[in-house]
Amino acid sequence: MKAASNYPKPALTVDCVIFGYEKGSLQILLVRRGIEPFKGSWALPGGFVKLDETLDEAAKRELREETGVENIYMEQLYTFGGIERDPRERVVSVAYFALVKLSEVREVKDSTDAEEAKWFDIKKLPVLAFDHRHILQTAMERLKGKITYKPIVFELLPAKFVFSDVESIYETILNEPLNRRNFRTKMLATGLLEELDERVTHVSFRPPKLFRFNKKKYQKLNAKEINLRF
Repeated sequence: MKAASNYPKPALTVDCVIFGYEKGSLQILLVRRGIEPFKGSWALPGGFVKLDETLDEAAKRELREETGVENIYMEQLYTFGGIERDPRERVVSVAYFALVKLSEVREVKDSTDAEEAKWFDIKKLPVLAFDHRHILQTAMERLKGKITYKPIVFELLPAKFVFSDVESIYETILNEPLNRRNFRTKMLATGLLEELDERVTHVSFRPPKLFRFNKKKYQKLNAKEINLRF
């Protein structure tokens, strides 16, 4: 049997699809590459995995370096191993997707391979480097499926929100209108939304009540799935 050192080794990277949400727009954080290949093009944040870190550690590090945020909802998405996906060498990438509150994300730090970072509406994306368009499409399909059985959309909303914000974010991600009466009934039936004795201020019309997601209650339920299919 040949020793492991006798086999050629592909490089390993992580790429992060970072979703944000604002006023009916699903946003994606992209970085402009400062080096070749694809210098000047927009790409997903990411980089090479170090020898002394796990995949999860690498993804968290890249996310922290590119956005400055930590301790957010993130999960492994898929492994992309197209033979010619990187013109430099054979590169396999493990992709992650993350959900962040836009108010918590600052601009990218100066680095050797990124000149700037910018949020883009998912419907108005520039041409992306490498196979990052395919990675993004895969993440979008995962997100659409995930929100029908896990309440992860609340990772995108502020701590307090009006119910119409919840309706809007589901319609934006699913890209289709909801039966709002049915949606409200099912969402409130989960018992995971806490209606507050507070209302929106500084509005000319009758101010709606505020809600918050009861994360502790969801964790106590120890439920892998809840019925959020509308």
